[in-house]
Amino acid sequence: MKALKQIREKLEELSLEGGIFFKPENRYYVSGFTGSTGYALVLKDKAYFITDFRYISQVKEECPDFEILEISTSKTLGDVLEELNLNSLGFEDDFMTVEGLQTLKKSYSGQLVAMKRFIENIRQIKREDEILLMKKAQSIADETFSYMLDFIKPGMSEREVYLELVTQLTQRGAQGESFKAIVASGVRGALPHGSATEKIIEKGDLLTLDFGCVYQGYCSDMTRTICVGKASEKQKEIYHVVLKAQKEALKAIKPGAICKDIDKVARDIITEAGYGENFGHGLGHAVGLEVHENPRLNMVDESILKAGMVVTDEPGIYIPGFGGVRIEDIILVTETGSEILSTSNKELIELEV
Repeated sequence: MKALKQIREKLEELSLEGGIFFKPENRYYVSGFTGSTGYALVLKDKAYFITDFRYISQVKEECPDFEILEISTSKTLGDVLEELNLNSLGFEDDFMTVEGLQTLKKSYSGQLVAMKRFIENIRQIKREDEILLMKKAQSIADETFSYMLDFIKPGMSEREVYLELVTQLTQRGAQGESFKAIVASGVRGALPHGSATEKIIEKGDLLTLDFGCVYQGYCSDMTRTICVGKASEKQKEIYHVVLKAQKEALKAIKPGAICKDIDKVARDIITEAGYGENFGHGLGHAVGLEVHENPRLNMVDESILKAGMVVTDEPGIYIPGFGGVRIEDIILVTETGSEILSTSNKELIELEV
C-alpha cells in the first residue's frame, strides 16, 4: 500500500520505530478497516492490526497487509506494545484522550511521542483512486440536487425537503450524509448552518441546500441557493454578488496559490458590494475522508495549495431578517490549475410554482 510507504518514510524522518493510529478516518486510510474498534500499528518492516475477538474475521478480510494481534479484557493495548519491545512510538495526541494516554502508560514503558496531524498531513494530497471515489460521491450529490428541483414545492416544510434529500442520496448509492444537511428557507437563510425545521417554504423564498454524501468512505460537499418562485430585485442582487465572488475565487485556485489570498479574492468582491459584514466565515476547506479537513481557505491560513488537494469554494451573504445566499463547489487542484467536481447549475434558479 502506498500509504504504508509514505508513513514509514515519515516515521524515519522523526526517528520513530513506529506509529499507532486509531482515529477512525486515519485508521481506515492506513489499513482499510471499516469497523469501529482497533489500532493500526505501522513499524519499519511490519504492520499490525490490534483488535479484539469481535473484529478478527473482518480484519482478515479488509486488511491483508496487516498481521493481527488480539487484545482482550485481560490483555491491553499497552501489554501488546510492551511485548513488541518498542522503545519509541508515535501516537495521535490530538485524538487520544487524557485517560486513554494515562491507561496506556500503565502497561507500556516505551517513549510515546506526539504526532499531531501526522496522517492528516499525508491525506491532504489525494491519490487517483481517492479522487475517483470523491468524484462518485459528488456525482451522487449532483444527481440528487437535480431531482430535488422537481420535488420542492411551496407549502412543504424544510424537514420534508431534508428527509427526501437524504433518501435520494442513499438510494443513489451513498453510505449516508457527509454532514447533516442544511435546509434553510426565507429569513432562516441568514443562518449559515441552519438545520431543517418545520418552517414552511413559501413562494418567493430563497432556499439554501448545503449537503453532501459519503461513498466508500469519501465525502462530497456542495451548496446551491434557489428561489422558490420569482426572485425579487434584492434577492437577485445578493445572488449575483455571491456568484461573482465564487467564480473569481475559482480562478485563483491552482497549485502554488496561498489559501488566504484566495479567500481575499472573494471577500474583496463581497466587501466592495457593501456586504463585507455579512460574510463571516472562511471561503472554504479541504475535503476527503472527512468533510472538513486542512488546509482552510480563510483569512489567516498561509498554506500553499498543491496538486491533489480537494477544496471547497463557498462564499455567502447572510442578512438577518431577510435571508441569505451561499454557492459552493468542490474543486480538485491539478498540476496545471483546477477541476470543478460539482456540475450542478450555479446560475440563479427560479422554480416555477
